[in-house]
Amino acid sequence: MDKNTIIGLGIIGLLLVGYSIFTKPQREAQMAERSRLDSIARVEQVRAMEAAQQAKALLPTNETGANTVTDSISMERLSGELGDFANAATGTSESVVLENENMKLTFSTLGGRPYTVQLKKYQTHDSLPLYLFDGDSTIFALHFFADNRGINTGELFFKPAIEKMTGEDGRSYQQLTMKMEISESASISYIYRLFDDDYMLDFDMRFKGLDQYRTDRMEFKFDFYAPSQEKGYQNEAMYTTLYYKYHGGDVENFKSRSKKEIEEVTETTRIRWIAFSHQFFSTIVVADEHFNGAFMLQERFNDPGKYVRRFSTSIDMPYDRTGDQLIGMQLYFGPNKFQSLKSYGDLGLESVVTVGGAMIRWINAFVVIPIFDWLNKYFVNYGIIILLLTLIIKVALFPLTYKSFKSQAVMKLLKPQVDEISERYPKKDDAMKKQQATMDLYKKAGANPMGGCLPMLLQFPILYAMFRFFPTSIELRQEGFLWAHDLSTYDSILDLPWDIPMYGDHVSLFTLLMTVTTMLSMRYNNQASAGSSQMPGMKTMMYIMPVMFMFILNNFSAGLTYYYFLANVITLGQNLVFKRFIDEEKIMKKIAAKQNKPAKKSKFAQRLESIQKQQKQQQALGGRKPQPKKKSR
Repeated sequence: MDKNTIIGLGIIGLLLVGYSIFTKPQREAQMAERSRLDSIARVEQVRAMEAAQQAKALLPTNETGANTVTDSISMERLSGELGDFANAATGTSESVVLENENMKLTFSTLGGRPYTVQLKKYQTHDSLPLYLFDGDSTIFALHFFADNRGINTGELFFKPAIEKMTGEDGRSYQQLTMKMEISESASISYIYRLFDDDYMLDFDMRFKGLDQYRTDRMEFKFDFYAPSQEKGYQNEAMYTTLYYKYHGGDVENFKSRSKKEIEEVTETTRIRWIAFSHQFFSTIVVADEHFNGAFMLQERFNDPGKYVRRFSTSIDMPYDRTGDQLIGMQLYFGPNKFQSLKSYGDLGLESVVTVGGAMIRWINAFVVIPIFDWLNKYFVNYGIIILLLTLIIKVALFPLTYKSFKSQAVMKLLKPQVDEISERYPKKDDAMKKQQATMDLYKKAGANPMGGCLPMLLQFPILYAMFRFFPTSIELRQEGFLWAHDLSTYDSILDLPWDIPMYGDHVSLFTLLMTVTTMLSMRYNNQASAGSSQMPGMKTMMYIMPVMFMFILNNFSAGLTYYYFLANVITLGQNLVFKRFIDEEKIMKKIAAKQNKPAKKSKFAQRLESIQKQQKQQQALGGRKPQPKKKSR
């Protein structure tokens, strides 16, 4: 082999390597292909399940609706469709109940699944029992292939067994084992453990002898329709969405304010948990270790009705195709209480409680919620709790409020001199001179025109934190105060015969009180400041903005608008007290003293002035630098 042949082969090899690199599919393309293959697999599974159901439909039923085998031909056909799994294709659908102080779980032997979940301490807005989902509209099953046959455990029967047991930590619990016998050496068992006074249900899947059926990839499918439970459908829909957490990573969610009717995502990375979150309640599937991936979907129902969402997920289980395997999980059925969810460790389940983004979430998690929970220990009336919470926040913000009012008082005293400057420079061409003269006045008087705005801006995160806290605070749910029957939703004192766009079909009194006090507060601040005459448009905004907020907040939580109303009243009271105790004559004397006192130049200003003098000297000498004088001997 000569030199040219070796070089030629080397070039061909480099070209092949380069081609393979440049034509390698990107991650998005790989995920899309994986999603396509998953969809094909799901379609094949559905077809296999339909064929099995058709075969099952050939079997006659008894009076109780249970399938019975009276024809050997029908049994043969069923065995041909399901193989050994046909042994679990017939039986009687029975109900089994696990119950503690918090919830009542009804299971069905058909599919061995939770059929309904009732939260005993809560009711719907119209005082009916509260169910997280209805069994007739729920899918809770394993989908897999065994000997190239599609198997759906939701169509097979399990045998129940209940025991009362005590754990190593001394906690007592009820254990329900749902076992599906496939053959003498193969079975699938669902093991549920419900502890006393808990919303978390331990859930284990135990597989025995499935390797003999060449069992393929195992998918756990959990679908259900989330029923509407709250009075305000708009808020309920806004705060109902799907969350999921990467294994050892961040929490993601389907944006609750999205306008898409159907959203879906396929994640091929490991996932720790998936949450179907209502405004106040959640159903969460938690892996003891991780899931291999998941397909997740949510469908929105924009019009008020029986359901607010349809959730669907197909979870890729960490099944290793061995003979015996135990996959551990947990199922949370309960309220969205921040501290309660946080008590389950570093799972991050509290992320399903919508309390704001990065900074706002920090304010709610470490300031507002702890204060609220502390007050809840001593007071049972949530109207009083919100009042005390407002007072505590206002006291904490008192220095900023006082500084803002004092700055406004100084600006008010300087207003005659500002008006004089405006009269001195009436032309538009003199705008820069007028601005410079005004700034010189503020500098000599030691006044800061932004001194009244900055403290108020620093309070906005608190106001927005409350905007996120109250609508999702389950503690306020169905708690009344004065005319409001439920502080978690709007307080209606008058139902309108028609629906006003954005405003709604009712009149909220707390929203009206908030609007009126906001206008009074803005009017008072407008009179106390000096710049209002320079911006006439602000007078119009003073009335437009509160009216806009009235339209927006009319359908929101009464607890939120009640808080804003209290904050406005306290602010008005503070301003009246400040006005009485602030001595304007004394402030005016200090301003006059500062104006008469020569302004002390900063080091930077002195250095700048020195440079300007040197430049003038150089210009006087014609650009020549002055020569140093020679010393005489």
